[in-house]
Amino acid sequence: MHQYADILRKQLFSFHPVDEEAWLDIATPWTEITVKRKQPLTMAGDTEKYLYLVLEGVQRAFYIHNNKEVTLVFSYPHSFSGVVDSFLLQTPSLYQLETITDSRLLRISHHDFTTLMHKHRSLETWVRIAVTQVLAATLQREMELASYTAEEKFTALLRRSPQVLNMIPHKYLASYIGVDPTNFSKLLSSVRL
Repeated sequence: MHQYADILRKQLFSFHPVDEEAWLDIATPWTEITVKRKQPLTMAGDTEKYLYLVLEGVQRAFYIHNNKEVTLVFSYPHSFSGVVDSFLLQTPSLYQLETITDSRLLRISHHDFTTLMHKHRSLETWVRIAVTQVLAATLQREMELASYTAEEKFTALLRRSPQVLNMIPHKYLASYIGVDPTNFSKLLSSVRL
């Protein structure tokens, strides 16, 4: 069993529990990697080979539009990471995943993951439930981006994840909520929760 099995189990089971045999199989094939800050994990156009579990550090997925980086999502300790749509569909990624800080991650290959998913029905169920939960959160965020004011977006971000203010550079948080970095600084000084 992997030395980080407790972290993996807690995060895995936070979406949906799997049976004990599936748990023992899925806990085994993960490998640990260390990546320096500002390093790509997945480039746009590449097919995602791994699903990650973050042990230390912060990462972000982003794309470039009109020579401007647009941040889509962050991952940080004890969350799953990777370009999940590219990983599950084995299609080229539309965006890039990079480390913001020095990072330690566990990773499992697409081959190992899909082999285990085909072997264990409970892992297939886990994937369905996890993807559905991510979809629900993504749709909530789309609603916020489409209809909320800058102040409402900022407030929603801080209610959902207050720790990000100390973990993630503000220019990336501004990009994430779709505001100019200058306006983000103004929101930081004026909005009270």
